Amino acid sequence: MSDEKQSMDLFGDMHPYNKLFQVFTKLPEKGMDEEEILKELGYMSEEENKKWQGGQCSGTMYHGGMEHYAFLNKVFNMFSYSSLIQRDLCPSGTKFEAEALAMVGKMLHGDEVSKVNRFDEEAGAVTSGGTESIFNAMFAYREWGREQKGITAPEVVAPMTIHPAHLKAAHILGMKVVRVPVNADFEADVEAMRLHITPNTVALAGSAGTYPHGVVDPISKLSDLALEHKLGLHVDGCLGGFILPWIEKLGYDVAVFDFRLPGVTSISCDTHKYGYALKGTSTINFRSKELRRYIYFAQEDFPGGVYASPTLQGSRSTGLSAAMWAAMVSMGETGYLKAARAIMDTADKMRLGIARIPALRIMGKSTFLISLTSDVVNPYFVNDYLEKQGWRMNGCQNPPGFHFCITLPQTRPGIAERFVKDLADGVKFAKDPPYEVPRTGFLYGLGASSDGREMLRQGLKGYVDASYEYE
Repeated sequence: MSDEKQSMDLFGDMHPYNKLFQVFTKLPEKGMDEEEILKELGYMSEEENKKWQGGQCSGTMYHGGMEHYAFLNKVFNMFSYSSLIQRDLCPSGTKFEAEALAMVGKMLHGDEVSKVNRFDEEAGAVTSGGTESIFNAMFAYREWGREQKGITAPEVVAPMTIHPAHLKAAHILGMKVVRVPVNADFEADVEAMRLHITPNTVALAGSAGTYPHGVVDPISKLSDLALEHKLGLHVDGCLGGFILPWIEKLGYDVAVFDFRLPGVTSISCDTHKYGYALKGTSTINFRSKELRRYIYFAQEDFPGGVYASPTLQGSRSTGLSAAMWAAMVSMGETGYLKAARAIMDTADKMRLGIARIPALRIMGKSTFLISLTSDVVNPYFVNDYLEKQGWRMNGCQNPPGFHFCITLPQTRPGIAERFVKDLADGVKFAKDPPYEVPRTGFLYGLGASSDGREMLRQGLKGYVDASYEYE
């Protein structure tokens, strides 16, 4: 294949800049001018920002304030080139991560752990995102089960709605996730999970809240079950962990999911979502330092010196941890409460409007995320209409539907009302669509977009070939 033909085909339709800019399939003989690079990237950034700045994009951009991002980018710039693995050269990294973990731990009531058992002390680690946080939890339970119980074929029992990162980790680690159907409210069926506990079970898992529906699993009952069987209990708070505590403080009814429950042994929490940090940071907090030690890797006889690391990554940019810390201390409790209030006010307006559209049904107990299905029309046709109006929803399946994860860009005046109006018009469209097969789909990371639908038709080939993974 010629270089020109290869350039045009690279990533196919997923690479819309093929026809606008030069495509590099090998290193250029002469380096590209820096000003030209910045001009090209500036165009891409501006065009892509237009897709979400209007407040029509579900999730993805959690803060949305360009001044906030500019501030975090300044912080990142100061430490972007330094490595956290060189702690003597970059002691600031220890400050950023230790303080961020302490703040997250406090938010999740980790300070109450020692009140239950004076020998326990909550501790954690900073990771690159929710997938790595979940991986570290699964890794810890595998190692703990092997050392403490002699389990060589470890299993984790979880509801069907558990995030795929758990299965991904299990695949890599040689574990098994036993998925159990949820109840009518799309929450974990605790008694059904009980029936799947075996001598190989090392832990249970639940969510706060689930990615498809935003519901909080009955973690208090899972806590009791974990204590009864002497199992670990991981709570996936990657999505809701940094907003549910503030929603609870505002007076909303939020089921307890954190370290106040004695059976909860680990919680993953994404700082790059509702923590409003830059993309690429998350936390994994454990009930005890003893449990956390299982995620560490060390090699004592390496000729290059004793090697040890607490997470999957070795070298990590101090810049991301610095920006995470800066986001948290600049927001403060007041800032997070203000953001949560605006998000919930918007979600409440949307729920009131949806209640006036009888063809639609909200799945589960909704908080900051509204998941919709229908017993009257095909919800994907509804989303076809929404997409034409500029909305980008996240597609769901089993049952078919889509969700709107409310973030700060949606809290501006008029967005909620506009969404409800377009939603009602979408139902009318779906009752008599002009074509037979919906154009939108349910591919994670691509929203419920026509691109996602096309990839499903092609067996995800383009997705796999492009090697894209969305966090």
